[in-house]
Amino acid sequence: MGVNSVTLVGRAGRDPEVRYFESGSVVANLTMAVNRRSRDDEPDWFNLEIWGKQAQVAADYVKKGSLLGIIGSLKLDRWTDRASGEERSKPVVRVDRLELLGSRRDSEQNANFGGGASDDDVPF
Repeated sequence: MGVNSVTLVGRAGRDPEVRYFESGSVVANLTMAVNRRSRDDEPDWFNLEIWGKQAQVAADYVKKGSLLGIIGSLKLDRWTDRASGEERSKPVVRVDRLELLGSRRDSEQNANFGGGASDDDVPF
Protein backbone atom coordinates (compact mmCIF):
# COMPACT_ATOMS: atom_id res chain seq x y z
CA MET A 1 0.00 0.00 0.00
CA GLY A 2 1.31 3.47 -0.85
CA VAL A 3 0.47 6.94 0.35
CA ASN A 4 0.81 10.01 -1.86
CA SER A 5 -0.41 13.03 0.07
CA VAL A 6 0.79 16.62 -0.04
CA THR A 7 -0.36 19.38 2.34
CA LEU A 8 0.98 22.89 1.81
CA VAL A 9 0.31 26.42 3.04
CA GLY A 10 1.84 29.26 1.10
CA ARG A 11 1.24 32.16 -1.26
CA ALA A 12 0.29 32.13 -4.93
CA GLY A 13 3.31 33.05 -7.03
CA ARG A 14 1.17 34.32 -9.91
CA ASP A 15 -2.43 34.60 -11.00
CA PRO A 16 -3.84 31.23 -12.14
CA GLU A 17 -3.68 30.33 -15.82
CA VAL A 18 -7.14 28.93 -16.57
CA ARG A 19 -8.15 26.76 -19.54
CA TYR A 20 -11.68 25.76 -20.49
CA PHE A 21 -12.32 22.67 -22.60
CA GLU A 22 -15.18 21.89 -25.00
CA SER A 23 -16.13 19.02 -22.69
CA GLY A 24 -16.93 21.58 -19.97
CA SER A 25 -13.85 20.75 -17.90
CA VAL A 26 -11.75 23.55 -16.47
CA VAL A 27 -8.15 23.48 -15.21
CA ALA A 28 -6.16 26.14 -13.36
CA ASN A 29 -2.38 26.10 -13.12
CA LEU A 30 -0.32 28.29 -10.83
CA THR A 31 2.77 28.30 -8.66
CA MET A 32 2.91 28.43 -4.89
CA ALA A 33 5.75 29.62 -2.66
CA VAL A 34 6.10 27.93 0.73
CA ASN A 35 8.47 29.50 3.24
CA ARG A 36 10.97 27.42 5.14
CA ARG A 37 11.22 27.62 8.93
CA SER A 38 14.25 29.90 8.75
CA ARG A 39 13.65 33.34 7.27
CA ASP A 40 17.14 33.20 5.77
CA ASP A 41 16.19 30.31 3.46
CA GLU A 42 14.61 30.83 0.06
CA PRO A 43 11.02 29.56 -0.25
CA ASP A 44 10.23 26.27 -1.96
CA TRP A 45 8.20 26.62 -5.17
CA PHE A 46 5.51 24.16 -6.27
CA ASN A 47 3.54 23.83 -9.50
CA LEU A 48 -0.18 23.34 -8.79
CA GLU A 49 -2.84 21.82 -11.05
CA ILE A 50 -6.47 22.28 -10.03
CA TRP A 51 -9.47 20.78 -11.88
CA GLY A 52 -13.25 21.26 -11.82
CA LYS A 53 -15.15 23.51 -9.45
CA GLN A 54 -12.05 24.20 -7.37
CA ALA A 55 -10.31 25.44 -10.55
CA GLN A 56 -13.16 27.89 -11.12
CA VAL A 57 -12.85 29.11 -7.51
CA ALA A 58 -9.12 29.62 -8.10
CA ALA A 59 -9.85 31.52 -11.31
CA ASP A 60 -12.36 33.79 -9.58
CA TYR A 61 -10.63 34.44 -6.24
CA VAL A 62 -6.92 33.57 -6.29
CA LYS A 63 -4.50 36.35 -7.19
CA LYS A 64 -0.73 36.62 -6.96
CA GLY A 65 0.14 36.78 -3.25
CA SER A 66 -3.08 35.10 -2.02
CA LEU A 67 -2.58 32.89 1.04
CA LEU A 68 -3.64 29.33 0.21
CA GLY A 69 -3.86 25.95 1.85
CA ILE A 70 -3.94 22.89 -0.38
CA ILE A 71 -4.27 19.14 -0.03
CA GLY A 72 -3.39 16.99 -3.01
CA SER A 73 -1.04 14.41 -4.44
CA LEU A 74 2.29 14.57 -6.23
CA LYS A 75 2.51 13.52 -9.87
CA LEU A 76 5.27 13.69 -12.44
CA ASP A 77 4.34 15.31 -15.77
CA ARG A 78 6.43 13.83 -18.61
CA TRP A 79 6.77 14.99 -22.20
CA THR A 80 9.17 15.06 -25.13
CA ASP A 81 10.77 18.43 -25.86
CA ARG A 82 9.81 19.34 -29.44
CA ALA A 83 13.03 21.28 -30.10
CA SER A 84 15.57 18.80 -28.74
CA GLY A 85 13.60 15.53 -28.72
CA GLU A 86 14.70 14.96 -25.12
CA GLU A 87 12.44 13.50 -22.47
CA ARG A 88 11.43 16.13 -19.88
CA SER A 89 9.57 15.95 -16.59
CA LYS A 90 8.45 18.18 -13.74
CA PRO A 91 6.75 17.48 -10.42
CA VAL A 92 3.22 18.85 -10.10
CA VAL A 93 0.85 18.84 -7.14
CA ARG A 94 -2.64 17.81 -8.26
CA VAL A 95 -4.86 19.73 -5.85
CA ASP A 96 -7.85 17.88 -4.39
CA ARG A 97 -8.81 20.58 -1.90
CA LEU A 98 -8.18 24.31 -2.08
CA GLU A 99 -8.62 26.60 0.94
CA LEU A 100 -8.49 30.39 0.67
CA LEU A 101 -6.74 31.36 3.90
CA GLY A 102 -6.32 35.11 3.53
CA SER A 103 -7.95 37.33 6.12
CA ARG A 104 -10.67 39.84 5.33
CA ARG A 105 -7.99 42.56 5.62
CA ASP A 106 -5.80 40.77 3.03
CA SER A 107 -8.77 40.50 0.69
CA GLU A 108 -9.64 44.16 1.07
CA GLN A 109 -6.05 45.18 0.39
CA ASN A 110 -5.99 42.99 -2.74
CA ALA A 111 -9.29 44.53 -3.88
CA ASN A 112 -7.75 47.99 -3.55
CA PHE A 113 -5.01 46.91 -5.95
CA GLY A 114 -7.31 45.47 -8.59
CA GLY A 115 -7.82 41.90 -7.40
CA GLY A 116 -9.32 39.63 -4.82
CA ALA A 117 -12.72 39.37 -3.26
CA SER A 118 -13.83 39.80 0.31
CA ASP A 119 -14.56 36.78 2.48
CA ASP A 120 -18.28 37.52 2.09
CA ASP A 121 -18.02 37.04 -1.70
CA VAL A 122 -16.49 33.56 -1.57
CA PRO A 123 -19.20 30.99 -2.40
CA PHE A 124 -18.41 28.45 0.34
